[in-house]
Amino acid sequence: MKRIIDLLLGIVILLLLAVPMLLIAISVRISSKGPVLYWSDRVGKNNTIYQMPKFRSMLIDTPVVATHLMNNPDSHLSPIGGFLRHSSLDELPQLFSVLKGDMSFVGPRP
Repeated sequence: MKRIIDLLLGIVILLLLAVPMLLIAISVRISSKGPVLYWSDRVGKNNTIYQMPKFRSMLIDTPVVATHLMNNPDSHLSPIGGFLRHSSLDELPQLFSVLKGDMSFVGPRP
């Protein structure tokens, strides 16, 4: 039942947010070089690793290190990266992980 709810809710939300997500993708692409999505390795259920998509908010030459470990993370933000992170709009592609079954709207956290 939980999986059915994830699928139905995910599809409805994705349909409602398809146009805003497209506009964000275009904005990311225009505002900085590199891919629109950033893929982050995460630990899922049963300690399996899956790749979670996010809209890219950092410049492509940013060191691969956790943001909180950087001296000045704001210097690595793309022109719209700060806005995406502050508004949590960079998280919207995670809907695809919910539809795929790697994530759930409600459930235990690793």
